[in-house]
Amino acid sequence: MSEQVLEQARARRDYLQPVMAGALAAVVGYASTFTLVLAALTASGASPQQAGSGLMAVCIAIGVLNIVVSARVRVPISFAWSTPGVAFLLTVGEPVGGFPAVAGAFLVAAALILLTGMIKPLARLMAAIPGPIANAMLAGMLLTLCLAPITAVAEVPALALPILLAWVLGLRFARRYAVPIAVVVTGVILAMTTHLPAGALDGTWPTFVPVWPVFTLDAILRIGLPLYVVTMASQNLPGIAVMQANGYSVRPAPLFVMTGLASAASAFFGGHTSNLAAITAAICAGPEAHPDRDMRWPAPTAAGVVYLLLAGAASLAAAFIAAAPPVLIQAVAGLALLSSLAAALSGALADEEVRLPAIFTFVTTASGITIAGLGGPFWGLLGGIAILLLLRTGRTTAR
Repeated sequence: MSEQVLEQARARRDYLQPVMAGALAAVVGYASTFTLVLAALTASGASPQQAGSGLMAVCIAIGVLNIVVSARVRVPISFAWSTPGVAFLLTVGEPVGGFPAVAGAFLVAAALILLTGMIKPLARLMAAIPGPIANAMLAGMLLTLCLAPITAVAEVPALALPILLAWVLGLRFARRYAVPIAVVVTGVILAMTTHLPAGALDGTWPTFVPVWPVFTLDAILRIGLPLYVVTMASQNLPGIAVMQANGYSVRPAPLFVMTGLASAASAFFGGHTSNLAAITAAICAGPEAHPDRDMRWPAPTAAGVVYLLLAGAASLAAAFIAAAPPVLIQAVAGLALLSSLAAALSGALADEEVRLPAIFTFVTTASGITIAGLGGPFWGLLGGIAILLLLRTGRTTAR
């Protein structure tokens, strides 16, 4: 009897570690960038209610994906929302047709992700995008937003400096929690200084707000296509690489199909794309989830449960974000993305042979230009690949 009790206690300990790791991954992923999601949806024309609905929809989508997939295949495959995608969304503004056109663009991006999983040549084409070029495009999109903390210090120093200080102290004493600490400090500051209009908190219980998609060429070219490229190149492909680095072999096509379907469902309620986790995937699939690789699969399951619980806070969060100073929200989002910017720049500049094409991609993307209705990320990616191919062709000819 005592041996059975000891065995049960040992089993509970085995599950406790991955469950805690998964809960941490969800909290870090949500707290680090939920303000970014709300700010991006608002900047693209969503009302506070629509922004809250979009955040709730994507939380539910990735919550269900995490629970179903990890429990089904017993592999710690993690899902998250597209942080680079919403960072990109912040830069494009409201398109012709308003937020319904944005929802249409979300649906187009979801359909392309779905097709990538169903059509093998598309998957191979996306996989063929050179890593340094994709990283340079991401870095160019993140640069402007990552300057926001400094801009906020200049504009509202009394509010922004405590947030920046909390983040720095978090880096020094609890690096993993630096961004959540900054988010908590931001929340306290907003609670003390933000005056909500009368009735702003009415109806803040979780509520889906349907958005009937409208398809416009402007939104598809400016948002849908770039969002698909960013999600695939900066989330799905790195997510697969994280799994492989931790010793897991995954079939990407079914995962693309599932994330495409989940993204399509959430688009009807204002949610952007769901995808494989990249940064938080390392928490669920790495050694800190469990020393035994076969015991790490409960981590994404636990993360999914936490995301479903956090979905209930979406409407309340949206109400506060709508009433808060925009520069303050952008500041904490910029702090959350600094590590992504550093990683993207490092990946873009690591290979000397690709450095100049990558820099061209970076500066073109960061320029914010729009030519023929297509934004900087598209032209940066196209130009960087063209220069890289030209240099390689010239080198081959010279030989």
